Amino acid sequence: MSRDDRSRARRDAPGSFRCCECRLDVSTVAPGTAHRNHCPNCLWSRHVDERPGDRASPCRSGMEPIAIAVRGHGEWVLIHRCRGCDALVANRIAGDDNPLLLVQLAVQPIANPPFPFEVLSGIISVPN
Repeated sequence: MSRDDRSRARRDAPGSFRCCECRLDVSTVAPGTAHRNHCPNCLWSRHVDERPGDRASPCRSGMEPIAIAVRGHGEWVLIHRCRGCDALVANRIAGDDNPLLLVQLAVQPIANPPFPFEVLSGIISVPN
């Protein structure tokens, strides 16, 4: 069996996929979610679903993790933006996702605000 045949067999095997960004072979079995749809290493996804697990999207482009959102009961979800069609999708995080990258996404609006902090200093008075 050639190297290409082995690679194709891994990609086509049910229960796994190759990350479109970091190229890691990823198991679809994940703690905390029934439909693994992103890489636990780099958090990227591929636009394959219209609804979770249906694999009906014709797009197939890479989906960049751009933010973290918190649902009403405290569950964290990744927000992905499709690089092909700009669709935004919320995906449950999994128990084995890279915690450093999750926290980096969560604090990104604070670390890189969309406006200069000097603007806030004129609006908000800070007690001494």
